[in-house]
Amino acid sequence: MAFFEPCRNRLPVLGVGYCFYMTVKNVLLGLATLFVVPSLQAQETTAIDSMVTDSLTADSAEVVWTMAPDDPVVAALDSLLTHAWFQSPATDSLAPHPMGFAADSIPEYADSVLAQRLAELNEETPFNLVYNNSVRGFIRLYANRRRNLTARMMGLSEQYFPMFEETLDRYNLPLEFKYLAMVESALNPVARSRSGAVGLWQFMYGTGRMYGLGVTSYYDERQDPYLSTEAACQYFEFLYGMYGNWDLVLAAYNCGPGNVNRAIRRSGGKRNYWDLWPYLPRETRGYVPAFIAVNYVMAYATEHNIRPIAPQVTYAAVDTVQVTDRISFALLSEKLDISKEELELLNPAYRRGVLPKSKTTRTLVLPREKIGLFVTNADSLYQQEKKQYASTAGSSAPSAPSETRQTHIVRRGEYLGAIANRYNCSVSNLKAWNGLRSTRIKPGQRLIVYTPEKKRKKAPAKAASTITAQKTTEGNYVYYRIQKGDTLWDISRKEGISVKDLQRLNRNLNSRNLKPGTRIIVGVGS
Repeated sequence: MAFFEPCRNRLPVLGVGYCFYMTVKNVLLGLATLFVVPSLQAQETTAIDSMVTDSLTADSAEVVWTMAPDDPVVAALDSLLTHAWFQSPATDSLAPHPMGFAADSIPEYADSVLAQRLAELNEETPFNLVYNNSVRGFIRLYANRRRNLTARMMGLSEQYFPMFEETLDRYNLPLEFKYLAMVESALNPVARSRSGAVGLWQFMYGTGRMYGLGVTSYYDERQDPYLSTEAACQYFEFLYGMYGNWDLVLAAYNCGPGNVNRAIRRSGGKRNYWDLWPYLPRETRGYVPAFIAVNYVMAYATEHNIRPIAPQVTYAAVDTVQVTDRISFALLSEKLDISKEELELLNPAYRRGVLPKSKTTRTLVLPREKIGLFVTNADSLYQQEKKQYASTAGSSAPSAPSETRQTHIVRRGEYLGAIANRYNCSVSNLKAWNGLRSTRIKPGQRLIVYTPEKKRKKAPAKAASTITAQKTTEGNYVYYRIQKGDTLWDISRKEGISVKDLQRLNRNLNSRNLKPGTRIIVGVGS
């Protein structure tokens, strides 16, 4: 009879139609209470694996948000499942928990408690640490669903946070930026996203080059914890100079200033992140909430019964030394009694187990107790490396003593595989060096190529007699007769003249339609 309660004593006033409407409405609400609400509650526990729902409440601007299964934050966390730092047994503390929690206990707290804790944290940071449904979803991700991986990140923070804080302090930036690397890469220095972003700070190739992070066949400085942190701080500085708002710096770091600027225009000029939220790319909508959640979980890990799983090495146990010549991990492993695996973990920027010779020094990270041994024997180690490399120079040596940067101009009919074969590199190298997302290239496109000096493949030169037959000198000019398959680039190499000068000397020259037998000017006679 409760369903009919709205109609009691009101039938004479409201009429039969209204009572029928209210009765049906209450029946539906009752059914919802029995079936729909439990379903929603069950769905809420798995919201982190559901599709994204974007909506804003008009009055409160509260974000109702859940994440897709392939969310990049979750993917970054999952990369720690196979992280080599944790291939040894877990090193959790066995001491009793200070709050009396059992080892497998997962504490739950009311929204009011979480909101209050974030409000207290918000008083101590220039970031806007708000609490809403989106932030709550990420708190549950880090504190409940992926709590074991959060414990691993907490362990890795002992390796990276001291260095992050030192660099951030030098740039006078908020120290909370250290938590951004947890969102970006889960503190995995070799993390690589689907879009090609690499390293602790997830630099794309182009942005990394802008801030001095080099990428070659032998090293990727985006994976160097020290250099990439320096570059990230410079980028933070630049973005803050553009927006003057730390929340927008976070958003722009994730999706680029262009997307943030478009969101500002579409919002009518608003500058608050949550006002821009509906206009930002989907991934960026979860980016700032994830950052807020990490701030919370790191501050209240004890309250959530999360203890750090210590990695094999911490910041205090390692140091750096500058290397002035070529040195390989194989030699260092043999002479310093360090496993190659540990050297690779400490030096993720070097791709082929070697620090190549270069015009500048390179940074090598070693266990602190090995630094003195290396410095004392550096010259001997360099000499030994030269001998070993010389003995394998004619065989399949893994790397060359130095590299050369070249620019390759794509010719008609060329594809990345052929170009990679020509320069003795891989297609993935070419894509990384040039920030390519696909293998599509077009004639005239310029590609950056890094090649070992001794391994660079040279185009076969034609016999001198043939070249002589193609060249004649008449009057004040030297002429060349175009051969089948010639391109301006080929001719410029053979005749020692730039393509630009060829076009200047031959005003009607069509670079896309070189007809065999046509004579062109390639120089001025004496």
